[in-house]
Amino acid sequence: MTKWEAGDTMGEKWSICGKKWGEVDNVVETTRFIGEYSLTVDEKGRLSIPVKYRSSLSRGAVVTRGLDSSLFLYTEKEWKVLAEKLAGMPISKANTRAFSRLMLAGAMDVEMDKQGRIILPDYLRAFSGIRKHVVIAGLYNRLEIWDETKWMNYKKQTEKGSANIAEELDQLI
Repeated sequence: MTKWEAGDTMGEKWSICGKKWGEVDNVVETTRFIGEYSLTVDEKGRLSIPVKYRSSLSRGAVVTRGLDSSLFLYTEKEWKVLAEKLAGMPISKANTRAFSRLMLAGAMDVEMDKQGRIILPDYLRAFSGIRKHVVIAGLYNRLEIWDETKWMNYKKQTEKGSANIAEELDQLI
């Protein structure tokens, strides 16, 4: 007779499986951002977040300088993970100091208003060249915010080289 069959009460049977009824392991909630959205920034620097992302970002968000002249928008939880990794990098290396400065010094906490908008600070709009028309691109654990013209140019260039990129990354696909 197995230990499972020997259990006299439901509680014992469930505890053999590792948990009693109602107990849950630490579940890691992952926000999944995907998709591409064309939006506008108003004269006050407010950007409306796509509805499908609002609940994830309503618990806190951080916007910072990104790569390729974009901005990165993280949930508070994802930002904490990244910030801890950056803070743990060796300060003796020039490139790690530079990247940490880019990401951390450029970061700003943002809150959504009742209309689901965040304010992009002036210095981040200047960094990214964002004026009015933007694209928000979902990249799984973050959103990237791009000036629309820069995004279209980047996307066109990347799509042209997609076969070479895929070949370079063949072990991932």
